[in-house]
Amino acid sequence: MTGVKTNLIVSSSRSRLLRHTAWDAIFVVLAFLQGVVVLFVPSIWLIALGLWWNANTISHNFIHRPFFRSRTANDLFSAYLSLLLGIPQILWRDRHLAHHAQVPWRPRRNLALLVEACLVLALWSGLAAQMPRFFLTVYLPGWALGLCLCQLQGYYEHVRGAVSHYGRLYNLLFFNDGYHVEHHARPAEHWRRLPQSRIQAATASGWPAVLRWLEALSLDSLERLVLQSRTLQRFVLRNHERAFRKILTRLPALRKVGIVGGGLFPRTALVMQRLIPDAQLTIIDASAENLQWARSFVKGDVHFTHRFYDGDSCDELVAGMDLLVIPLAFTGDRAAIYRLPPTPYVLVHDWLWCWRKAGAVISLPLFKRLNLVRQSAAPGKPAGEHS
Repeated sequence: MTGVKTNLIVSSSRSRLLRHTAWDAIFVVLAFLQGVVVLFVPSIWLIALGLWWNANTISHNFIHRPFFRSRTANDLFSAYLSLLLGIPQILWRDRHLAHHAQVPWRPRRNLALLVEACLVLALWSGLAAQMPRFFLTVYLPGWALGLCLCQLQGYYEHVRGAVSHYGRLYNLLFFNDGYHVEHHARPAEHWRRLPQSRIQAATASGWPAVLRWLEALSLDSLERLVLQSRTLQRFVLRNHERAFRKILTRLPALRKVGIVGGGLFPRTALVMQRLIPDAQLTIIDASAENLQWARSFVKGDVHFTHRFYDGDSCDELVAGMDLLVIPLAFTGDRAAIYRLPPTPYVLVHDWLWCWRKAGAVISLPLFKRLNLVRQSAAPGKPAGEHS
């Protein structure tokens, strides 16, 4: 019976047109919407971002699992994507599959490639003849920039072997493209099932691939830059205070607050002193030098603890605290903090795309937000989602 039910479910999700699942209709609709938008409101950035996004979502999924039952329908959609992205999809497909097979890529000459190449050439010739200024100053720069973004994406997805990114926002907008290690392990897996195939030991990054170059920028060096500029200090304090205020107004009175990694420029401690002046603050930092810097900024009833906090076997450090603040540069298990918060309330600095229901944006330019996690949640509801 189980097998019969499974077959019925699979059959009901398909259509006479689509080969695998009705969910693939989303890609078809979005591809045509992208074409409409590019046609009526073209710009360099729209062309570039559209090429990059489509190549890593629609085109990528189409390569591994062609959407249609009919070969003719697949050929027509491939031709359309070739025109939309300015790249023959047969060429794109062969190159990508060679990458998965870990073999050198050699272009294959066939009729399908010739047709798609002629379509792209005809489009470009028509644009150059009818709208030369647009072609040279908008379309070509946008197309080239889009290819650069694709190259950047591909490089950082594999710079130290396949690397995944589990941020919710990115995987929502890119249809689980962040599950890259999982995709390499099971290339034919449908994008909706990739989260269920998550590999716990997978190499992961907090940055989407196209922004992963930012990992080279040390957070510690950026903190030291803030130390040198009063303007940057005011900017950082203003943005953090706005986010903290939005969250703290929803919490009960806080008596004891722990701040992990609060050395160097202690923006959290300074903000807390303004917003909850009666609370006792404890800054926990593994660097004696950083704590010394913090002492030069923070006055009043603040305790300084020279210890390393990673969340494991450190319960005595936070015992009795009402709130714990975790920094962006936290080196422990951040997922464990979300799953099992060590104090009644925890505020976690995280990247903008690591969205939680209870939280606030700190700064869009800094890609940073503040997430609230409660120790006790409603039955059957994760602690980080309780609001």
